[in-house]
Amino acid sequence: MPKALANHEVVVLAAYLAGAESNLADTEDIAIKANELAPGRFSWSKYKERIDKEAVRKRLWDATKPEKGAYLIGSEKIGWRLTKAGFDFVHRHIRAGSMAQPTKTRVSQVERTAQTREIKRMTNEDAFQKIRLGLTTSITKSEAERFFRIDDYVTGKARMAKIERFRIIASNNSELARAIDILSKMVGEV
Repeated sequence: MPKALANHEVVVLAAYLAGAESNLADTEDIAIKANELAPGRFSWSKYKERIDKEAVRKRLWDATKPEKGAYLIGSEKIGWRLTKAGFDFVHRHIRAGSMAQPTKTRVSQVERTAQTREIKRMTNEDAFQKIRLGLTTSITKSEAERFFRIDDYVTGKARMAKIERFRIIASNNSELARAIDILSKMVGEV
């Protein structure tokens, strides 16, 4: 692990390795991965073999802050998930060779089918079709919310997490990613 990375960046990479790209990752799992990436960096001062979960937790919260990249969303209670910015950060490090591509378990057929179905659903939504036709100004807030499968009861972090999940699903589809950027502004997220 390059020393140039800040501690909050190390825990973002660790969160990815703990599965935060597609699922909520537990703080303790992230702590173990952070210790594997940067041995001793998140250890107790007296007992070096012990991981300081509190130090990792603080860096996880740092990684949620806009001034630190807003790479994660979540909490210790529910778990942590990569935002699109976090997804991009991790993949930049993988491409640059500063982090080896982890051996990931294969995406299950069920998950792959669900993602394909979700992409198809989004591209069939009225909001997406209007963007495709250049009719962005005629999209209603209701159509934008339906695109993200959210309503007035999905607010704050839950709303943001759902939108970030769609950003990651659409990361290989520039037209869909552009639509998500446009529609996220309409539903109160930037």
